[in-house]
Amino acid sequence: MADHQEASVTLPSDPASVAAARRYVAEVLGEWGLAEGTDAADSVRLIVSELATNAVQHTFGQSPTFTVDLRLEREETLRIGVTDSHPRWPRRLPAAVQQDNGRGMVIIRWLTAEAGGRLSVSPTADGGKTVWIALPWTAVAGAGAIPSTSRG
Repeated sequence: MADHQEASVTLPSDPASVAAARRYVAEVLGEWGLAEGTDAADSVRLIVSELATNAVQHTFGQSPTFTVDLRLEREETLRIGVTDSHPRWPRRLPAAVQQDNGRGMVIIRWLTAEAGGRLSVSPTADGGKTVWIALPWTAVAGAGAIPSTSRG
């Protein structure tokens, strides 16, 4: 495997694009060695789903597209970035609002922390932002190292 692998897709800011982003990430990570159907694969797809949903729902039509970037660095770190052109950075919503929605960043932060990863946000040149998740590849590629949030 190469020292550094990258993949990227840009999708319209439409609710249907969230599923497309999940499928794209699953395909790429499968090519990179992450078996589909594992708890780790499910967790990464959930992270991407929540980030993509945020890019669609919370940009209020000001970001016509969003981009999902994947980077695998030296089989040590998986970086997942979701970029949109809206200037507002993610924030926790008040508890009253979280009754119906607004738990996405809580889920993302929990899954990231459980895997020993970290979350960061960086500005883009056009005034938007990229939300980055960095996960140890051993936690992602190792069977079941990232706990699944679904209980069967």
